[in-house]
Amino acid sequence: MSFTWPFALALAFAVPAVLCAYLLSMRRRRTQAVSYSSVALLRSVLPARSRWRRHVPAALLLGSLGVLSVGAARPQMVRDVETARTSIILALDVSRSMCATDVEPNRMAVAQDAAREFVEGLPRGTRMGLVVFSGFAQLAVPPTTDYKSLLDAIDALTTGRGTAIGAAMLKSIDAIAEVNPEVRPVGDARPGAVPPATATAPASPDGDFVPDIVVLLTDGANNRGITPADAVPYAVERNVRIFTIGFGTARPTSLVCTAQQMGVDSQDFRWFGGGGGFGGGGGFGGGGAFLRADNPTLQMVADRSGGAHYAAEDADQLRQVFTDLPKDVTVQKRAYEVTSWFVVVGALLAAAAVAASIKWSAYP
Repeated sequence: MSFTWPFALALAFAVPAVLCAYLLSMRRRRTQAVSYSSVALLRSVLPARSRWRRHVPAALLLGSLGVLSVGAARPQMVRDVETARTSIILALDVSRSMCATDVEPNRMAVAQDAAREFVEGLPRGTRMGLVVFSGFAQLAVPPTTDYKSLLDAIDALTTGRGTAIGAAMLKSIDAIAEVNPEVRPVGDARPGAVPPATATAPASPDGDFVPDIVVLLTDGANNRGITPADAVPYAVERNVRIFTIGFGTARPTSLVCTAQQMGVDSQDFRWFGGGGGFGGGGGFGGGGAFLRADNPTLQMVADRSGGAHYAAEDADQLRQVFTDLPKDVTVQKRAYEVTSWFVVVGALLAAAAVAASIKWSAYP
């Protein structure tokens, strides 16, 4: 136990002072009392319990003074509390290729389900933001502990054309910079505009990373804007770890988007990937190559930034990946003031002293 105002504990000296005054008063009363020839006669006329009852009010009052003197020092109790230090930015690919049905009902629906479970399982106090990307990246939900807004945004995702993985990485770093002053924002970084000093820099050698992380899920390869190789040095400079997830099988099938995933009010939209196949997010590419996650590039991003890379081909694997992601929960000591407890107990003792004094005032 610690005290905010330890000097107030000096009030506790009032307890022995009052006790001494009470004992002196009792002694004075005995010396002034009328002498009886028979002590046995005196005891016979006194109630059996009056000898200790008369001391109860004083004892309760002394207890009240002692408790209140401790309360005046504003005592604090210290206990271990789990605290989430991490801000997690989920960068989610919403390119049209996420409608591929090699993962039933399609990749987008499974990714949404896994993201919902991840949000619902976050430690209390963990901030999370949502970046969505197709042909460009945008911050859908800034880092927040309002998990309902995150779930609503995940439910409302729609697809677009293109896959801008590098832009999503930079947008995620900027989102972290909004809540962590140790992380500098990137701003408008164009393709090729990479700081020379960090062009080949490895991840922090001493592991001194910021607690905030980026979780990037994609099912394709970058085909818009800055490349992941040009974007990752910005994460390395800021000691931000990027955990990458390559989603989908190596056997892409037809694309089937629901009306909601297309963002229109109509029946399901269907594309079939036979022949030349489709590009990640709507463009065309030979042999369906852009419908497959670029795992080598995602591995490079994770290795360079100090994160980890995962590959998931079905719903169960994706859920397990989200379960394995770090959430950085630490145990910290937190002080809680318990002054009110002492005030309540002290007041109750004082009230009991008054009540006892009134009830037994008839006894000497």
